Amino acid sequence: MTEPRIARERGFLDRALSPFAAIQAGEGANAVLLTLCVYLLLTAYYVLKVVREPLILAAGGAELKSYTAAAQAVLLLLLIPAYGAVANRVNRVRLISVVSLFFIVNLVVFYFLALANTRGLGAAFFVWVGIFNLMIVAQFWSFANDVYTPEQGRRLFGIVGFGQTLGAASGGLIAKLLIGQMHVYTLMLVAAVMLVGYLLLVQVVNRRMQPAGHDAAVAGAPMQDRRGGFALVMKDRYLLLIALLLLLLNVVNTNGEYILGRVVSGQATRLAAAGNTGGLSTDEFVKQFIGRFYADYITWVSVVTALIQILLVSRIMKRFGARVALYVLPVVAMGAYGVLAFVPVLALIRVAKISENSLDYSLNNTARQALFLPTSRDAKYKAKAAIDTFFVRAGDLSSAGLVFLGTLLALQPRDFAIINMVLIVVWLFVVVGIGKRNRWLMEALDAGSIPSD
Repeated sequence: MTEPRIARERGFLDRALSPFAAIQAGEGANAVLLTLCVYLLLTAYYVLKVVREPLILAAGGAELKSYTAAAQAVLLLLLIPAYGAVANRVNRVRLISVVSLFFIVNLVVFYFLALANTRGLGAAFFVWVGIFNLMIVAQFWSFANDVYTPEQGRRLFGIVGFGQTLGAASGGLIAKLLIGQMHVYTLMLVAAVMLVGYLLLVQVVNRRMQPAGHDAAVAGAPMQDRRGGFALVMKDRYLLLIALLLLLLNVVNTNGEYILGRVVSGQATRLAAAGNTGGLSTDEFVKQFIGRFYADYITWVSVVTALIQILLVSRIMKRFGARVALYVLPVVAMGAYGVLAFVPVLALIRVAKISENSLDYSLNNTARQALFLPTSRDAKYKAKAAIDTFFVRAGDLSSAGLVFLGTLLALQPRDFAIINMVLIVVWLFVVVGIGKRNRWLMEALDAGSIPSD
């Protein structure tokens, strides 16, 4: 009897978003604002990716890029404690403001250093972009976890996550359109303006979604636990499992990209050796073959990611929750690397990797962000920052170590695929542990408290 009344109270945005998620009255505007927030962040990041390539390639070429993951991991060991110290002294909106303004000022400084042709800027900027992307996106999702209840997050994170997908797709296009109108370094200032817009939107969302009474005082207060992000992770089984999940995911995915690269380049070399170059030189044919493959591959990943995010993620999250959604990617990845190991046909590998990456960027990303919904504010901001930055880079470093060792042992792509399949088995056990702990936390939250180890 009450449903017609609720439907009449829905605004335009509530009705417009209802085909994609279970939007309740008054939730549409806030969901759109949060979607715009993360859209601006990802667009800014992909604009900056266009800037960093000429800087790093001019500074030292592709070889220098391989060392940046290690540099980022070392810097994050220093930055995460500093971030935690700031978080202990300010409330959530001030923390976001401090971090965002820090990155905005950095971009202005980098712009003038670039104009001055400062030596070593390429490597420094490449490392900075990697840290910027991890930290500021992690902080946004901390904020989204904080302003939404677990029930709202399950229903609405799929919509919000579409902003991340759209920003990733449009950032490069925007940079391409602008780069003919301005110097490439000026794109740093364009990204800075986007960050200013993001910060203003965060202020609006914070005011609109600020709770009343005692909850408002809690939301406006600094963090309660004085421990830093690393200490929080190491002392909490649930957070440690999430960190291990991110580490394994990035090892598997980075290994997979290495495998794909070797298979594609091997196929190009074999075709060139057979004389199927279409009149091109061997070197030019190999470059064009690889370029065409990756252009098509990236396009399909972007398209499939967007379709899954807008059409399926909210429905899966609402019906099954993050616990079940986390199983989808490792199961698909197991099949993908089974293909790589036993049926190494490039066309099949392409389909398998498109499936893996599109699920990772859509459903799996949304599910793992939702894992923090039933945690404390300290975990949402400090522990999440540590997990989404350092442990991601630790995964990249672990993969680099495996590749180095595999090169010494002359391992083939099939061998790396089998290694990934073993890692995925461990990944599935971690997901089981996370699911059990998440269920316990959600039940405790429903009962009015959050248990701790």
